[in-house]
This record gives sequence, C-alpha cells and structure tokens, in this order.
Amino acid sequence: MSDSQRWFFLIFTLVLGFLLYLLQPILSPFIVAALLAYLTDPLADRLEARGLSRTFSVVVVFLMMTSVLLLLVVWLLPKLGSQLQVMVKMVPQVLTMVETVWIPWVEENIGISLAGFDLQSLKELMSGHWQQTGSLVKGLFSSVGQSGLAVAAWVANLVLIPVVMFYLLRDWDVMMDKIGFLLPRNVEKKVTLWAQECDEVLGAFIKGQLLVMLALGVIYSLGLWSVGLDLALLVGMLAGLASIVPYMGFIVGIVAAGVAAMLQFNDLTMLAWVGVVFAIGQALEGMVLTPLLVGDRIGLHPVAVIFAIMAGGQLFGFVGILIALPVAAVIMVLLRHLHQGYKSSKLYDC
Repeated sequence: MSDSQRWFFLIFTLVLGFLLYLLQPILSPFIVAALLAYLTDPLADRLEARGLSRTFSVVVVFLMMTSVLLLLVVWLLPKLGSQLQVMVKMVPQVLTMVETVWIPWVEENIGISLAGFDLQSLKELMSGHWQQTGSLVKGLFSSVGQSGLAVAAWVANLVLIPVVMFYLLRDWDVMMDKIGFLLPRNVEKKVTLWAQECDEVLGAFIKGQLLVMLALGVIYSLGLWSVGLDLALLVGMLAGLASIVPYMGFIVGIVAAGVAAMLQFNDLTMLAWVGVVFAIGQALEGMVLTPLLVGDRIGLHPVAVIFAIMAGGQLFGFVGILIALPVAAVIMVLLRHLHQGYKSSKLYDC
C-alpha cells in the first residue's frame, strides 16, 4: 500500500467517524435495519439458491420475521406486563427486607453505619402508587404520549426500520460487490481476506450470541417456572438478555431470582432450588450452547465486551451501544493482523 493510499484511508476513516458522530440522533433505525439485514442475509441467500428470486426471498424472510414477532407480542407481552405488576407490588417488601434484615446485618458485621438511608418514604411512595402503573402497554403509551413529537419519532422509526431493512436485504450482495470493486487493486485481496475474517467473527458473535441469550432466557424461565416462582418469565428473560456479557446473566439472574423467591416463599430451601436452576443453565452455556452456537473464533475477552459497550454508549449514546460489539469484533481482527505485522517487522526484531 502506497503512502497516498494510507493517507486516503486514514482521512476517509476520520471523516466517516465524524459524520457518524454528527448524525447519531437519526442513525438508530438505519443501524437496526442494517443489523437485521446482515443477520437474515444468509437465509435469503439459501432461499435464492433454491430457485426463488431475490425479491421474493426477501418477502418470505419478512413474512417469517413478522409471524415470529406477532407471536411474541401476542403471547409474551401480556405475560411480561402482568409479571411487571407483580414485581412492582414486591418492591415495598424488598425495601422492608433491606431495612429490617440487610442494613442491620451490614452495620453489625461490617461496622458501616447506614443510618442516612431513608427507605421509609420510598416504601410509602411505592406502596401507595403501584396501582397507577397499569399494564406494560398502557404505561408505555402513557409515557410516550406526553409528547406528540416523541410519538411521531417513535412511529417513524418503527415504520422506517422494516422499509430500510427490505431495501438493504434485497441489494445486500450487490452492495458488497460494489464496495469490493471500489477497493484499490493492490490491496483488494488483503482487504477481502480481512473482510471475510470480520464476517466470520461477526457472524459467530452476533448470530451465535443472540441464540445463546435466547436459549438461556428460555432455560432460566422454564427452570424458575418449574420451582414455582411467580416472576419466572421476567427474571429468566432478564438473565438471558444480561448474558451478552459473560457471567453477567448468571449474577443478575440468581440475585433477582433469590430475592423474588425469598419474598414469595420465605423459605431458604427455595434458594437452593434457584441455585440449581442457574447452575444447570451455566453448565449448559459453557459445555453446550457457547461451543455449539458461538465457537472459539471470537476471542473477545469479557472485559473487552464490557469496555466496548460502555465506550460506545459514552461516545455515541444508544447508537454506540448498538454498534459497540460489532465494531469491537472488527477492531479485534484488525489488531490481530497489526500484531502479526509488528512481530514480523524490523521494529520488533532489531
């Protein structure tokens, strides 16, 4: 690569990053649509290989996604809404437990005074107004409905995502080919190799990790439901979502499930059953789900995952959180090649 090409790519990267920073308020639907198009492109390619046209393949993918989404909304949303109301009712009990059990234990065994914590007013507030929360859908529309502009933006994004995704998915392969043709010929092979490695890492992480999170959410929900926990679905899905960071889902889930079990049953035996559920889930994740669905091709350290999410949120807000892990995976591939180049350079071996 010549010096002029290096300067061109450096300037192009800086300008692109600056434009992303300026346009971040409107990028969310486009990034979500691009991620969905990337995730569903292999399915559309398989349908196209069976003789369907590209447009019809995309329509079939859309119908499948819409059906799954409708089933989730019809079945899952009401259940989560009812469990959220149960959780809100439990909040005063949690505050009572903190006030009567945990705070005295900390003061007695650790020697830290927590007299400044005023939990009584918060407990009275929650116990007096939990009835006003209503269902999940009602609360959502109530909060969003406070601003007509917010409603318009929310609806526009909701409509824009499938439209953008349709056109991106229909022209995905064409766009990738055109980007390849634009590359300088002397670096096209190397950049293509890097792009293939990035695609492998992204595919393994995004697709595999999403499947792992979904599977863990189902496993934890079924396990907690089998022991009789009222908040099984809510806690299980929360633990599954938190599993995007290694061990975070286990920690969040077992703490939330333990508190909910003690409030519901007031029996230490139930804590043991909760521990069994999460131990089984953790064992399945480590021995079956992650090796089968993700593999060992990613190489993202748990600390790197946490840092990437926090850095993305700090720099670009919600958009940064969306693109943090894909960008981190790509940077990891580039750093791997940079490391190999450094080890073989005169700067290292001198």
